[in-house]
Amino acid sequence: MLTKGKTWKLELGAHVLASERTRFRVWAPRCQHVDLKILCGPSAKMIPMQREKDGYYFVETGEAPAGTRYLYILDHEKERPDPISRYQPETVHGPSQVMDPNRYGWHDSKWKGIPHKELVFYELHVGTFTREGTFEAVISKLPYLKKLGVTCVEIMPVAQFPGKRNWGYDGVGLYAVQNSYGGPDGLKKLVDACHCQGLAFCLDVVYNHLGPEGNYLRDFGPYFSERYKTPWGEAINYDGEASEHVRRYIVENALYWVSEFHVDALRLDAIHGIYDFGTRHILEEIGDCVHEEAQRLGRPLYIIPESDLNESRIIRSKAGGGFGLDAQWSDDFHHSVHTILTGEEMGYYRDFSGLADLAKSIEEGFVYDGRYSNFRGKPHGDSTKDLAGEKFVVCIQNHDQVGNRAWGDRFGTLLSLEAQKLAGVMLLMSPYLPLIWMGQEYGEKAPFQYFVDHGDPGLVEAVRKGRKAEFVSFGWNEIPDPKDPSTFERSRLDWKKIRKKPHVFHWRLYRDLLCLRKSWGMLEEIKKEKTKVRFSEKEKWLSVEYTTSHGARKGILYSFLDLERTIPLPFSKNRFVEILNTEAKKYGGSVSRLRNKVHRKQILLRHFQAIAGQIR
Repeated sequence: MLTKGKTWKLELGAHVLASERTRFRVWAPRCQHVDLKILCGPSAKMIPMQREKDGYYFVETGEAPAGTRYLYILDHEKERPDPISRYQPETVHGPSQVMDPNRYGWHDSKWKGIPHKELVFYELHVGTFTREGTFEAVISKLPYLKKLGVTCVEIMPVAQFPGKRNWGYDGVGLYAVQNSYGGPDGLKKLVDACHCQGLAFCLDVVYNHLGPEGNYLRDFGPYFSERYKTPWGEAINYDGEASEHVRRYIVENALYWVSEFHVDALRLDAIHGIYDFGTRHILEEIGDCVHEEAQRLGRPLYIIPESDLNESRIIRSKAGGGFGLDAQWSDDFHHSVHTILTGEEMGYYRDFSGLADLAKSIEEGFVYDGRYSNFRGKPHGDSTKDLAGEKFVVCIQNHDQVGNRAWGDRFGTLLSLEAQKLAGVMLLMSPYLPLIWMGQEYGEKAPFQYFVDHGDPGLVEAVRKGRKAEFVSFGWNEIPDPKDPSTFERSRLDWKKIRKKPHVFHWRLYRDLLCLRKSWGMLEEIKKEKTKVRFSEKEKWLSVEYTTSHGARKGILYSFLDLERTIPLPFSKNRFVEILNTEAKKYGGSVSRLRNKVHRKQILLRHFQAIAGQIR
């Protein structure tokens, strides 16, 4: 796949050559015969493909330039799109289109990437982020994101899915960029525009399963395993017969995005649904190959999985016996914040209670580090106390934690303005890599609900039943219809809110917090092991004290009671100068100016308030 000294190039699928010919190669070991069908207007031409070793088929022709639509005919019967299709202009069931990746003229030659410790993610869904629901429309919002202070735009999956409305986790064309969003050139323009704005770009990819509609891979080869099951469909064959070719399909997909599309980071969806008991885990192989490519490209590339396992080996160094991946999504911080502010105790939230869990998530990373989980009925996780803060991506909302509620309700409807501001400080001033969910920064109230656009009525009904079954442990009995277009429409952001009160207060706080995070050097100057958390479960306050590499001390004090009271100053030195107060008037509070005099011994706290400052 990789040759020393040379950057990666995609060899499978349709490859436009310099000689104005096009080479087609596909892995189809289950077939005895494969034909290339070239669609030329109303007519079509069939070209037999030559069988190579290991079940690959090959042909080169001068009759299929860029823009040509084509299909593979398997054993003279089944008409199928290319598993390595770069573009599906007529959705998942239609023909593939030959694309020449060299035709796009990039403008990011000076782009050198974002240092790991400076990553601040902004997660968005392309279809609901703007009214237009396209890559082009996202570009129009990049100056806004830059002004806010984020450093990395992260989008949910764009691998071709059925219809026009989908979260993206039902993708079946892993190399084809969703046609309704703008196709491959549209995605390249978005990544290019991000880099020109000084923003990194992260793409969510799904390597644990493929969607059910338009999934034709099993007609080509043993892409799936019957030995394992995932909650979403057939498990991918990473360790069975002929799995080396399936692994190539996945590893080259990761390289495809970072090389051909200039993507800076990949978020790997739900790796607890990846089953690989071979000698070298597929996650380790992906990480190794992408990091090797980073060396060739001369810019940092990051692999950031989502995992429900609380398993530290994913992010431990290879020298330390781990996979060497760069960071992982950590749910424990989210769950701790959510339960404290909402009081919810159903489902997995019943495993989290009180400030002790929040304190542990801030100081160590995982709350469940081998301790018993009532929700799971067994001990869960292992310790990450010794791992650096940049190994964790944390959030207070994301597409899963909002969208996988029955009605997709956000903090904007669940919490008061004061409580939302408090949560924002906990996130953005944490010793981890923060992730902001689209609209969160201004307190968006529109829900983000689950929607699909499948064409198979039986499949749609199965989705409805599956969603209802998911919510049994939460006690949610009714859900919006995923197929109804209004479910999708309700989930769009309302950008007019940002100019109105109280949303403008919320936005100002997020902007100022990101400036403060940068000035404090949260992950450059402050280490997780130099973080000290104190709290009172009875009085419902929590303080975080950071010590920088230069010995300076920073402090944040949080109040979780809906009343005003005075408490002893809980820092190691009882002298404190305010820098930021969530009760300031510009954030919608009643404090006209910061108390910039040094405080001694005690401090006044209002309802759901956070105060940040210097400790002297």
